[in-house]
Order: sequence, then C-alpha cells, then structure tokens
Amino acid sequence: MSGHSKWSKVKHQKALTDAKKSQAFSKISRLVSIAAKKGGDPEMNPGLKYAIGQAKSANMPSDKIERAIKKGAGEMEGERLEEVVYEAFGPEGSALLITGITDNKNRTTGQIKHLLSDLGAKMGEPGTAAWAFERLPDKTWKAKNLINTSTEGKEKIKKLIEELEQHEDLQSIYTNVNL
Repeated sequence: MSGHSKWSKVKHQKALTDAKKSQAFSKISRLVSIAAKKGGDPEMNPGLKYAIGQAKSANMPSDKIERAIKKGAGEMEGERLEEVVYEAFGPEGSALLITGITDNKNRTTGQIKHLLSDLGAKMGEPGTAAWAFERLPDKTWKAKNLINTSTEGKEKIKKLIEELEQHEDLQSIYTNVNL
C-alpha cells in the first residue's frame, strides 16, 4: 500500500474552503444582526434587505440568516453587537478607515491597535482620518482624493489590509492610497 488516498487530499482542500466560508458567514451574520436591530421585517427595513441580499449572494443557509435576524431583533438571547469605526494612519501618511461589528469594543480596539503597531501603522482619534473619506448612501466609504505612494509604501498598505481582513470583527477597510 502506498499510504495515501484521494480522501486525504480532498480533506485538506475541504478544510480550507470550510474555514473561509465560516469566516465569511460570521461577518455576514453580524451584518444581518446589526441591520435587524432597526426592525426584523426586510420590507420595512432596507438595510436588512441589503444585508440579506449579501448573505444570499454568499450562499449562506437561510436558517443561519433567520437566526441572525432573530438575534438582532432581540428575539433570541445572545451577544450584544455594536458597530465600530476606527481611524488609522499607515505608511507614508496614508489614511485608513476600518469598519466592523463587535460584541466587545474594548477587546477589539486593543487587538486592532496591536495589529496596527506591528505593521507600522497607528490608531488615530475620531475625526483624524475621516476627513479623507466621504460616506456613501449604501453606508460604505469612498476616498475623496487618492494619494500616490512609493511601491514600497503600496506593498506595506496591501500587507496591512490583508492582515486586518483576517480579523473576524472587521467588515471593511478603506484607504486613500491609489493601489
């Protein structure tokens, strides 16, 4: 016997895809729960309707969507979620706007500060980086003026964004760097 099988190869690939799906479903579930705080009926709550659309486009099972709606509407016991926005400065004067949903703001803030400092960035006070962005109607952000940085600066920003995207409480990272 050679000691290998088709299942062992499939098992490792499945583990990777399942981990990615789990992380995506967790983020989307939090987004649905936050939107459901303003009402559990998608026809009366456009934010919830949008969040459900995102969940369905990610092939999230409908029972998980329903559970997230009930949790956000207060029909289920569970964690209390809140939206957070962090402002930070990256390499070469770049501005970062980091949005997320967390059940423990103090824990998440500490983790984000630590992650930023490890990667050569620092947390800013509210309003110190938001001036570089404008809020769009769909609750996303857009940089007002993109700045150009060196190739090395762009690589550092890309690495920083990749690391931040791995954090389960963070939803979106915006920068004013022309990547």
